[in-house]
Amino acid sequence: MATKLSKRVAKSREGIDPNKEYTLDEAVALLKERATAKFDETIEVAMNLGVDPRHADQMVRGVVNLPNGTGRTVRVAVFAKGDKADEAKAAGADLVGAEELVEIVQKGEINFDRCIATPDMMPLVGRLGKVLGPRGMMPNPKVGTVTADVAAAVKASKGGAVEFRVEKAGIIHAGVGKASFDGKAIVENVRAFADAVVKAKPAGAKGNYLKKIALTSTMGPGLRIDLSSLTAA
Repeated sequence: MATKLSKRVAKSREGIDPNKEYTLDEAVALLKERATAKFDETIEVAMNLGVDPRHADQMVRGVVNLPNGTGRTVRVAVFAKGDKADEAKAAGADLVGAEELVEIVQKGEINFDRCIATPDMMPLVGRLGKVLGPRGMMPNPKVGTVTADVAAAVKASKGGAVEFRVEKAGIIHAGVGKASFDGKAIVENVRAFADAVVKAKPAGAKGNYLKKIALTSTMGPGLRIDLSSLTAA
């Protein structure tokens, strides 16, 4: 028996061709006009890559600073001591600490969205691998979350830095803005994200790297994107 769609969902899908590849501008306009939920829906991008992340030389991971931010309020925790802890607090970190912060996290109290650590704190933070690892929150120098420049890292996290990591099926997805954003701002964010993923192409990737890309909103339809429209005019 087919699942009956709600009136709102059915209306959001009206006029949408699931087999059509829309230009990025078309897709953004369609999603914005169909984002009728009672909250500010997140615009999400999903990219299907020609990689097998089970192989170390095909792992895709990185971070990108979206030019127009994410629209989210990001809570940042910083593992640091002394002057570095003071710098993190001044930059706007929500939680700052060393041993005491490790104890809090070990108890399962994860009251933050992003985690940063100074290099000297990593032996201590390493104990949290089983807690932070599965959540994708373990500090890593490759994405700028293990750094001596904690102030810059905190400001980047608060300002629109988005981490990405390919999943088992070769999919990368991330929030790239809110439905309330200007259409041009969303387009710029999507292009910046896609560009960062392309630049992160691993050495082991063979053949067609960027296979498919789709855009959706939290409660809206998914739209396939014409890859050629990702390139700014």
